[in-house]
Amino acid sequence: MMKQLFPIRHVMGYLASLVLSAAALIVIYGDLSTSANMIILFVTAIIQASLQLFVFMHIGENADSKKELYINIAYALFVGLVTLFGTLFIFVWGWYS
Repeated sequence: MMKQLFPIRHVMGYLASLVLSAAALIVIYGDLSTSANMIILFVTAIIQASLQLFVFMHIGENADSKKELYINIAYALFVGLVTLFGTLFIFVWGWYS
């Protein structure tokens, strides 16, 4: 009974998140090239995002509301990309009036 109540999947997801965050710290403390740093950050970010979606946001567990979940993910990606590229346009590429 107790084994069914213990959230082992969530604990393992949390520990995996900590390991991925520690791996991303290699970029700060490691003496790697810029391309190696970007690859490490990109790979750990993709794995971390997937882990968050499938473990903590329960994507794929409920077949009834899959459409709403994917619409919410698409909207979140849209907002994130607009924020990212808007910031780049303003601060990096100088597109301000």
